[in-house]
Formats: sequence, structure tokens, C-alpha cells
Amino acid sequence: MAEIQEFGIEVSKKMRYYTLGNIEKADTLLIALHGFGQLSKYFIKKFEFLPDNYLILAPEGMHRFYLQGNSGRVGASWMTKEARELDIAENTNALQSLLKTIKAEKQFSKIILLGFSQGGATAARWYFSVAEQFDHLILWASVFPPDLEKPKLEMNTKNYFVLGNQDEYYSEAQQFSEIEAYKEIGFNTIHFDGKHDIHQVVLSVLFGKLK
Repeated sequence: MAEIQEFGIEVSKKMRYYTLGNIEKADTLLIALHGFGQLSKYFIKKFEFLPDNYLILAPEGMHRFYLQGNSGRVGASWMTKEARELDIAENTNALQSLLKTIKAEKQFSKIILLGFSQGGATAARWYFSVAEQFDHLILWASVFPPDLEKPKLEMNTKNYFVLGNQDEYYSEAQQFSEIEAYKEIGFNTIHFDGKHDIHQVVLSVLFGKLK
């Protein structure tokens, strides 16, 4: 029997993204990476409350699928366990190209990277590959990617981990273990009263701390 072999070729693929805000008025860029099964055109609406000095940039994972069966609502994903390393590299390269394109149009005084749920792992991988280009990293209800060597950061107001105390994906014990794990690598932590979602009041208070 002939041996099965795996190969790959380089192809061109577009990463879809959405923006919210006026790039001419904005001095702060917020890059928000959605969670599993979400679409950026809906996820970006969670940030509509932000003032005019924010430009929100919401890239979309390049793997889209039907959420139930083979029709109906569609969601997007950053990766699966299949060809994981390839997807990680492609995500990081695409996101870096997107940021380069946006910065060619406008230089911002502050760039914040926020990753929600599954998007948090993608955000963390991107951030720690080129940390100098970001001012803040916010990981919201996200497990720190196990393939990354955990950095030992000085405790400051630069990076945050945020988690709701009613998050349906974390047991009470898991909540506290995650919070302690993030504290150990230098993240500030916020444990708020809420579920697995972006909480506008919590985000407003957090952004106030970043000034």
C-alpha cells in the first residue's frame, strides 16, 4: 500500500474585519478578537458605547461554519485541533498585516489588544510575539495558551485578565485557579459579577484604569 503524505502550498486568503468609529477623530485603537462561533460584525457592537476617540477594529477568524447542522446561523473560529500550528502562524501573520495596514493610515497614541474567550489565546500568541507594538493586553474569560511559555511580568496596569463569577464555562474552583495563574505571571485581574460576555460597565472601569 502506498504511503499517505501531507503537503501544503501557499495560497492567498483574505481576513475579513470590521471597524467602528472615525479614524480621523480616534487617538486610541482597540483591536478586539471574538470568541468561538461569533462573527465580528455582531461582536463589534459590544463596543458601541466607547467614546469618539476610540477606533474599534474587529478581525474575524478565517474558519467559518454552520453553528447547527448544515444550514442556518454561521459562526467563525480561530482554529481547531487539526493543523493547529499552521493556523496559529497564519492567524498571527494575517493580524500583523492588518495592523500594519491600519497604522499606515493613522498613528495612534495607544493600542489596546483585547481577546475574548477563544480569541484570547490568539491575542496572547500575537501579543507575546511582538509585545512592543501594543500598550495593553486584555484577556477576557480566556485560558492562557498552553503552547506559550508563561512570561514573568512585573505587576503593573499594563495587562489584565477579566472573568465573570457566573461564567458558565468555569466552575468556581476553575475561576479562582485561573485568576491565581494569571496573577503569577504578572496580570492584574478583575473578577466581576456576570456571565461569559463582555460587560460594558466593567470594560469602562477598566479603560479608566489604563489612562
